[in-house]
Amino acid sequence: MSFEIVEIAKGNVIEVQVKGKLTKESYETFVPATEAKIKEFGKVRVLFIMHDFHGWSAGAMWEDFKFDLKHFNHIERLAIVGETKWEKGMAMFCRPFTTAHIKYFDHTDIEKARDWINA
Repeated sequence: MSFEIVEIAKGNVIEVQVKGKLTKESYETFVPATEAKIKEFGKVRVLFIMHDFHGWSAGAMWEDFKFDLKHFNHIERLAIVGETKWEKGMAMFCRPFTTAHIKYFDHTDIEKARDWINA
């Protein structure tokens, strides 16, 4: 599993790159970094890029649920970039947990996703 947060020039954008399965430890990095951006900008935009993604561990799902409840209104846009049909379904699954505009992009359209997240 690899998990990386990539700082983007535009201050309120967070790019997250994930390979494998998200773990609770991933959230120990993601949550503080995202909350710092929320404190600074009020709302953030997240570009979530998945490569060979295998979902969440049980601990990571709980951390994700807690994060979603706490920050329901703080995510302005969420771009999900993936490689499979089930990842595309994540865009629909996420809708009840946030007020963010959510859009799925195929991994071949990563530059379109970056353009959209920054628009």
